[in-house]
Amino acid sequence: MNKYVLALLCAWSLLVAPVAMAEGNPADATDMQALRTAVRADKKALVAATLNLTEPEAKKFWPIYDAYQRDLDMINRERNVTVIDVVETDKPISNLYAKNLEKSLISADEAEIKSRRTAYNKVMKALPAKKAARYLQLEAKIRAAQAYDIAATIPLIK
Repeated sequence: MNKYVLALLCAWSLLVAPVAMAEGNPADATDMQALRTAVRADKKALVAATLNLTEPEAKKFWPIYDAYQRDLDMINRERNVTVIDVVETDKPISNLYAKNLEKSLISADEAEIKSRRTAYNKVMKALPAKKAARYLQLEAKIRAAQAYDIAATIPLIK
């Protein structure tokens, strides 16, 4: 049981912990392990190196990026509460409790999709389409890697 809590805390720290310095080559973002390493080091620096924004583009993009990251942070916190409930429950749960857990997770997924759609609309207006798409692809890869890491730590409910 304790190893699940520890694993969950590690996964949670990937999602919400501030990061310090960039490592690795942005071209390595296609390798998921290299992507994880770069995100742990400094996600914002990874995005900056990957996009290579001009000064006017950066002025438009970074406020959108920061707002999107704040939204994701809030959504991750809500999701983490639900995930911790699952991990800490070491006994069979009722059908109603299971239904509510899944409803909470779906709500978090829906909030993330809504936030991603808002970010998409804003980024597409702020940047040339290729750079906007590149950022959105990078963000999707990061989110997928983080979701996988979390899913790997969560036991199936009993």
